[in-house]
Amino acid sequence: MLKRRNLLALLPVMGCGFTGSRRIGVVPKATAHLFFVSVHEGVKKAAAEFQTEVVWNGPSDETDSARQIQIVDSLIAQKIDGIVISATDERALVGPLERARKVGIPVVIFDSAVAMEDYVSFIATDNHGAGCLAARRLAGLIGGNGDVAMVMQKPGGNSTGLREAGFEETLKGEFAGVRIVARQYSMGDRAKARAVAENILTAQPVLAGVFASSEASSIGTIQALRSRGMGGKLKLVTFDDSEMHRQALKEGTVNLMLVQDPARLGYEAVKAMVEHLRGGTPVRRLDLPVREIT
Repeated sequence: MLKRRNLLALLPVMGCGFTGSRRIGVVPKATAHLFFVSVHEGVKKAAAEFQTEVVWNGPSDETDSARQIQIVDSLIAQKIDGIVISATDERALVGPLERARKVGIPVVIFDSAVAMEDYVSFIATDNHGAGCLAARRLAGLIGGNGDVAMVMQKPGGNSTGLREAGFEETLKGEFAGVRIVARQYSMGDRAKARAVAENILTAQPVLAGVFASSEASSIGTIQALRSRGMGGKLKLVTFDDSEMHRQALKEGTVNLMLVQDPARLGYEAVKAMVEHLRGGTPVRRLDLPVREIT
């Protein structure tokens, strides 16, 4: 069962010369999403390996920036040793994280950027590159000609925003015969994504393909295509991974899955913070590639 409350776990294992446990707050965009469940596995692995106490806490909904701000402020009040965060909104979290820095709490950002420079490391998927790849693959699937749509995530989300921007820029610059005729946000909600996809399919009956830029957007689009018996009748490129993604790929509803490595994101983010707290100099930026699954 997914836990939505604050999880405090001390994982005592041998540390390489590490004297005393440090407390690191890890704040995901959303605790209920499968992507961040996998991130948590990587976080726990790093915590055990580096003898670090981890406070795992985030909003249940990744559009809830107000809740994420509350969590960051609570960690500051607890005098946490470091904050590792995937921001729900790249601007809304600037103030809270700057407050953390003013009292000497270092910040590592993972998955989704924040519009600030005073951080230790930024660990993320190459999201812009992934969006460019999605555009090239979808254009190839439809023969370089036709109308396509985007089922997007939400305004202000840096990681998904970069994917969507890369997708649009690549189609505009490289594929004159492919036109984006519809764009709608799912707001990170599967039911909303399904409704959005249904609306697009109704308004665009000759659609050749769809790019769904997130887990929720992908699942909602898959459900919409299935409900209309349209699986395989247009090309669908999805992002992230779930059992529904995999089944839809097997049945032909999905043509290509672009998949991140969320466990590694969580692991590398905690590793970077631990290295900093030990007096080291972790990499300033680490971009992880996506995998293509067909």
